[in-house]
Amino acid sequence: MPQRTVAIGAAGGLHARPAALLVQAAANQPVPVTLAREGGDPVDARSLLSVLALGAGHGERVVLAAEGEGAEAAVEALAALVAAGDE
Repeated sequence: MPQRTVAIGAAGGLHARPAALLVQAAANQPVPVTLAREGGDPVDARSLLSVLALGAGHGERVVLAAEGEGAEAAVEALAALVAAGDE
């Protein structure tokens, strides 16, 4: 199962706007992707409420994981989005 640990780049962490962008991008992936705080339980990256409930702040490390055909590309694409700073 491809996974990647990445630090959150958005200054406000995964608050409403960055979380919504992540959820939208996750929904467009060919495989389900999960997101978890390091050492925490994974949540569906396509669920805005679940992503917001993580309460992950700027600089915190989260783990993205997926399984199936296209999982590696999905994880890499979402990792780049999470690591990116504010627009």
